Amino acid sequence: MRHEVTVEPYLSTSVYEPHYGPPVTARALDETVRHVRDRTGAEVVSTAQITAAPGLDCPPGSRLTLPDGRRATAISTAQHTAPGLPVPASTEVNAE
Repeated sequence: MRHEVTVEPYLSTSVYEPHYGPPVTARALDETVRHVRDRTGAEVVSTAQITAAPGLDCPPGSRLTLPDGRRATAISTAQHTAPGLPVPASTEVNAE
């Protein structure tokens, strides 16, 4: 996987600015425009989707740096597992 996406996990917001955890790298990126639901249930547009190893810590609000240098914000994260089935486990992140 050639793409390199830097993920800075959202921790909290102080009075002045949001706080992020240490950066980690994810390696699969799909830049397709999709309609997804955010954590409040509102329909929003996702312009980038990242597929990473299982267990990636990327809560909504996390800061992402895409391979072209563009900054994005995580909208939603889903952990995909299928115990006993011959498919890989992964973490999917939708970002705007």
